[in-house]
Formats: sequence, structure tokens, C-alpha cells
Amino acid sequence: MQVPERATVRGPTFIRLLARIAGAHAPQPGGSLPDRLSRWLAWNQAIALSTALDGRVPEADPDAPAFGSAEEDECVRVRAQLAQAIVTGREPVAVPARGGQVPAADAPPEYIVFRQRYLTMQRAMQAATGRLRGDLRDMLAGRSAAMARLAEVDAVMERSLSPLEHSLLANVPILLADHFERLRAAAPDASLGWVDVFRKDMQSVLLAELDVRFQPIEGLLVALRTS
Repeated sequence: MQVPERATVRGPTFIRLLARIAGAHAPQPGGSLPDRLSRWLAWNQAIALSTALDGRVPEADPDAPAFGSAEEDECVRVRAQLAQAIVTGREPVAVPARGGQVPAADAPPEYIVFRQRYLTMQRAMQAATGRLRGDLRDMLAGRSAAMARLAEVDAVMERSLSPLEHSLLANVPILLADHFERLRAAAPDASLGWVDVFRKDMQSVLLAELDVRFQPIEGLLVALRTS
């Protein structure tokens, strides 16, 4: 029998990596953006977004902080710092096994070590991008009425979609746990090469998630550069 080849997954790198790691097909999104938003937003969130889009044009805030090269450099610095932490993070340390025994030095680490590392990086990314996004919105609000409206729309989108984003991204460590166990089960006895494979895969997923988290910031930077 010939096994059919898996269809190539298109879309962002983050989705393609997760599909490969999970060994699953990733369906292409269907419908228009408004249709998808209607499934993601509750009725009160939809009203808030409609008000931000179609309501009275807000006035530009004359006291808003100015935007310049220093602020843009800060975004670059924070992103580079997070990426460096992902790439050069400390090696996982052994954790106590059941019964309080510490694994031998040559024993493979348990997944809990990697899980804690992933969760730590997720918290760091969320905190850093949330701060930058809020600062850039404040700067945008002082440019013009149209840019103030854009800042308001972005604020509504962040409040509305952040809980969904958090819930979805919380599934990534679960997918990685399954990947970890599959690699360990398929490895030859006494071989630890699979640990390096897993570590590189997790690093790639974290870098791709970093790209996803910075997309709203990149959009605000574009608006600030051109306004």
C-alpha cells in the first residue's frame, strides 16, 4: 500500500511548525476576516469594536509622548533580547525524580524542565510586548485624529482577543510534551541525540511565537513611521 503524502501546510511559520510537530494537518482558514471575528468576539466586544471604528473621531492627545528613533530602537532591543534568551537560554537542569532521587548526570531531562522554560519565556514575551504595545498606542494617539482612532481600535482588539490568544498559546507546551515523548520513544537505547533535536524544535517554536507576538507592534510602528 502507498501511504498518501501529507499535504503541505501553508501559512505563518508558527502554524507550520506546530503542524509538523503534532504530525497533523492544519486546515486553511475559511471565510472573510469579519466572519472569523464574529466567532472570536462576544457581543459586547463586537459593540466596543464597532464603536471604536464608527464612533466619534477622537481628538489627538497633545500630551501624548513623542515617537522617534529612541522608541523604535527600544522595540528592536527588546525583541533582540527575547530572541537571545530563547537561543542562549541555560541548559535544563535535572529535576528530582519520584521518591526524591536525583537522576544521574547522563540521564535525559524530564519534560517538566522544558515546560517550565517554555512557560517562563511565554510570560516574558507577554509582559514585554504588552508594555511596548501600550507605549506605542500612547504615541500614536498624539499624531492625528485618524491615528488616535487606530490606537483606540488596537486597544479594543487587544482587550478582546488577548484571552483567546492566551488560551490558544497555552496549548503549545501540550503539543511539545507529545513531541518530546515521541522522540524519546523512537530513540535508540542509551542515545540522547533526541534531546538536542527536541531542544532545537522548541527553540524554533519559541522564535516563531515571538514573531507572532510582535506582529501588532510592527503594525503600530508602521503607522507611526508613516503618520
